[in-house]
Amino acid sequence: MSIKIFADGADINRMKEIYNQGLVAGFTTNPSLMKKAGVTNYLSFVKEAVQAIPNLPLSFEVFSDDFGTMEKEAEALAEISENIMVKIPITNSKGESSVPTIMRLSRKGINLNVTAVFTFAQVMHVIRAFSEDTHNYISIFAGRIANTGVDPEPIMAACAAVCHSYPGVELLWASSREIFNIVQAERCNCDIITVTDNILNGLNLWGKDLKQYSLETVQTFLKDSQNLGFSILDEI
Repeated sequence: MSIKIFADGADINRMKEIYNQGLVAGFTTNPSLMKKAGVTNYLSFVKEAVQAIPNLPLSFEVFSDDFGTMEKEAEALAEISENIMVKIPITNSKGESSVPTIMRLSRKGINLNVTAVFTFAQVMHVIRAFSEDTHNYISIFAGRIANTGVDPEPIMAACAAVCHSYPGVELLWASSREIFNIVQAERCNCDIITVTDNILNGLNLWGKDLKQYSLETVQTFLKDSQNLGFSILDEI
């Protein structure tokens, strides 16, 4: 497959392990993942990650809800290393568009990862704000779109066609839920998909014989039932 797989997480030790194993082509993080991983000093975390992973793209998100402060944070993050993609949410928490901020940052030569995108219209607004001499990602939360009962594939395919008509823009399938999302993202012509540890660890199932998988499932059920010690007939 041609799609690039990025690891999504904020456990620095796990990030180093994945990098050293050569399993992925990049890394993404976000504030929620950092909270879960117990990150206590953001800049220390960023600098440690950059030192450990110097040659793959690393996405780090701004924290402010105020666009002026957001812009300063983005500039500070970008100065740390050239392989940092600064994550900017599509709006702030009030629903105000980040596009003017994205445009200013892009004109300063900062490479961006615009995140929390859900619609084709949002993609069109963002893509026109990028400077041609920058490298940018648009992260569409396909998994969350699917959670609403909407098929994300037509949206992703349409967005991929648009992104590929602009230089330096890559489409990222975000919020993956299962290994099959990699297949979906590939056939939609996405450039990147982010996967969490549970998906990355499950890639050993890729291409597994389904008959064998069926047998192993039955064997697991038998083992667990024996460990429980239940006896249906003895309890009747």
